[in-house]
Amino acid sequence: MKILHTSDWHVGKVLKGQSRAEEHKAVLAGVIDIARAEQPDLVIVAGDLYDTAAPTSEATRLVTRALTALRRTGADVVAIGGNHDNGPALDALRPWAEAAGITLRGGVRENPAEHVIDGTTAGGERWQLAALPFLSQRYAIRALEMYELTAAEANQTYADHLGRVLGRLTEGFSEPDRVHLVTAHLTVIGAAAGGGERDAHTVLGYAVPATVFPATAHYVALGHLHRAQRVEGPCPVRYSGSPLAVDFGEQENVPSVTVVEVTASTAARVREVPVTAASALRTVRGTLAQLAEIEAPDAWLRVFVREHPRAGLREEVQELLPRALEIRIDPELLATPGSGTRIAQRSGRSPRELFGDYLDSRGHDDEGVRELFDELFEEVDH
Repeated sequence: MKILHTSDWHVGKVLKGQSRAEEHKAVLAGVIDIARAEQPDLVIVAGDLYDTAAPTSEATRLVTRALTALRRTGADVVAIGGNHDNGPALDALRPWAEAAGITLRGGVRENPAEHVIDGTTAGGERWQLAALPFLSQRYAIRALEMYELTAAEANQTYADHLGRVLGRLTEGFSEPDRVHLVTAHLTVIGAAAGGGERDAHTVLGYAVPATVFPATAHYVALGHLHRAQRVEGPCPVRYSGSPLAVDFGEQENVPSVTVVEVTASTAARVREVPVTAASALRTVRGTLAQLAEIEAPDAWLRVFVREHPRAGLREEVQELLPRALEIRIDPELLATPGSGTRIAQRSGRSPRELFGDYLDSRGHDDEGVRELFDELFEEVDH
């Protein structure tokens, strides 16, 4: 069978005030084109369909239309909720999804059998997929209770909980002559973060070892980390990565989807198919004179300016580089020797003196800013 594995669409993403809606339309159209060309038997969307738990109606339309278009290629489509998604809201779409032939699993259901999906390809290959949406610490314990696994012990970790839940969902993976698959939205120890993930859900407390997956799985399709990568484990484990760079920390990533070919008796063969529709994200740095000389790349820009702070500097940079979304003073310029010790003791010093010390410590030499502070302080002080 052939599988198209994608994740972390983050539809509805706004980057430094810039909507990515048109880029998302182009990116998802690109994913659909790949599905039409590859003709997979199964499409797996491994979580974070949306960027927020309260997506706009435009974002919801885009996601539902993309899922529908993927289904119309002839593939079975399974999508799970990620940490950015609203699990109950995704589950509320299940009547629509089921009518369209799409399997949605937004949150953990009381019956574990609902997370085990069976299918057969047009060529007769049987497959079974254990689909586990993102679980918070609290919901991981709740899942143990719902599935009548023994109560969580006080000394057990999140990884212990997930291992037991996955063990319950993959109990049937010993059956021969069937492709066994897992999809989940989580962090595996040893995998590299893409750069734009939500830190609270990628820290080590939420990381699990690859050994939570059974050796009998033919392929594990993961979402959550935005960099496409293989992870060492007892079976083939892989992140597809995001099909577009979500934030500037991901500018070196190559957006793609993963295509997998596998049978019940042969190992998974994996290849990445690039998705190039979104604007690239790039970082440039230099003085105003240097920035004026560069050939601006066709990308959204983060600019590190090698100038001392002053009023109007942002506007000057944006005039030179209209696609600059983030403009900062170059950290290397601010990290001057002794800069952290310039501010004098505060006791007995006036607000004007303290503000002047702060400007000095930041290398801000615009006298107009000091004068403006004096005027504002005079207004509020009287």
